[in-house]
Amino acid sequence: MQQNMQALFGAQYNPDNFFVMAGPCVIESEEVIMKTAEQVVRICERLKVPLIFKSSYRKANRSRLDSFSGIGDEAALKILSKVRDTFHVPLVTDIHAADEAAMAAEYVDVLQIPAFLCRQTDILIAAAQTGKVVNVKKGQFLSPESMKFAVDKIQQSGNENIMLTDRGTMFGYHDLIVDYRAIPVMQQLNVPVILDCTHSLQQPNTTSGVTGGNPQMIETIARAGIAVGADGLFIETHPDPAHAKSDGANMLNLALLEPLLEKLVAIRQVINKF
Repeated sequence: MQQNMQALFGAQYNPDNFFVMAGPCVIESEEVIMKTAEQVVRICERLKVPLIFKSSYRKANRSRLDSFSGIGDEAALKILSKVRDTFHVPLVTDIHAADEAAMAAEYVDVLQIPAFLCRQTDILIAAAQTGKVVNVKKGQFLSPESMKFAVDKIQQSGNENIMLTDRGTMFGYHDLIVDYRAIPVMQQLNVPVILDCTHSLQQPNTTSGVTGGNPQMIETIARAGIAVGADGLFIETHPDPAHAKSDGANMLNLALLEPLLEKLVAIRQVINKF
């Protein structure tokens, strides 16, 4: 597992610290992406936190037909690629169908499988066959033990570069609950396990058709995740979440990222002593 992380992060890799996947929910403009990337890279370099910059080239899972989904796949991926060329950090983005895997793999280092698609065999195989790292989000409807089968599909397709991400479990109609036992359970599969601190706080399926959220609890979720030994954290962040075109209700304001990561680094340093 450490060898795979070293290959992904290079000189950035710090086995004594967690890593972060961070960036806006979706690529809405080059200005927003580059502004966010500049700040996130600066913060992570100062704190020696390995970074994978995150943004989706398209949001395929929208409640309403008129919800923003993207600026066009190729245009968005080119903007994302500019982040890597400018700041020399690895990239992650979602794919939504098997035939998107090869396209996205030309631009990014990690292919992410959305939670609702984590059981889709053809997508897992296609992602595996690119040779890229594959990050599978645990379905809101699955136990952590069930993610063994997603890992098996990717490994049996010839790829050992796998990450798993917990993003909460459905609890009633409009809420998600994080069961922190899932982190050590999925780590038993010998893959890095990430906690999604922002999507875990979504309040989906609201009557307006726009997903709600509870961003005031991001720090609580993140601190607990680091305390129980998560390998990484997934944090969607935006310079102006109130005006973001997707998932603004549960993204972290970019201005709050640095003080949050400072606290989390301090927590990890304490945990490492035991």
